Amino acid sequence: MALIVVGGMIGLGKSSTAKVLGEALKSDVFYENVENNEILPLFYTATEEEAQEKRYPFLLQLEFLHSRFSDIKQALVNQKNVLDRSIYEDWYFAKVNNELGRISDTEFSIYEKLLNNMMEELEELPKKAPDLMVYLKASFETTLFRIGLRGREFEQDESLVEYYRTLWEGYDDWLLNHYDASEVLIIDMDETDVVNNPEDAEKVVEQVNKKLKEMGIN
Repeated sequence: MALIVVGGMIGLGKSSTAKVLGEALKSDVFYENVENNEILPLFYTATEEEAQEKRYPFLLQLEFLHSRFSDIKQALVNQKNVLDRSIYEDWYFAKVNNELGRISDTEFSIYEKLLNNMMEELEELPKKAPDLMVYLKASFETTLFRIGLRGREFEQDESLVEYYRTLWEGYDDWLLNHYDASEVLIIDMDETDVVNNPEDAEKVVEQVNKKLKEMGIN
């Protein structure tokens, strides 16, 4: 049995991929908390002045950290679950917002202390980490197209394009140089559409099963 996390850039189909894998593996899926996250739309729609005054970027990272820690604690109790993104990627988003000046150095230091304490707690669980990261990768053009296609109004403003570009440009580096919790399987989302093409969804399941078999996991 395997615990799988689905990661990658905004808009590339993490939730849909997680759903497909959850159904194929007959496991629970822990979805990213978007619908009930009251800070997320404010993060995207606030002016720079409002964001700085209300500290929305920092509050958003704390909210995601809280929800993902809760999810991964539940997921790691069992041997078979799927996580739509995970606590491991949160650091990257916080780091980017710190580099952009949206999260102060003091806030980022506090965030890292909280994250480190949480990761230490995970060491006490029966299962310490996921078995596999399914990493969704695509060109920037595909990323923008998919963000537009899913139609969340607060994600569509033209002013967000450079933010998305900054995230996209550093995501592979995060994967290669900072993520070491599990094995990684990269899925080319320029050539894959699990939402509209059932054959693509089946191929992703086949790729995941093949990777798990290579790892010695049934």
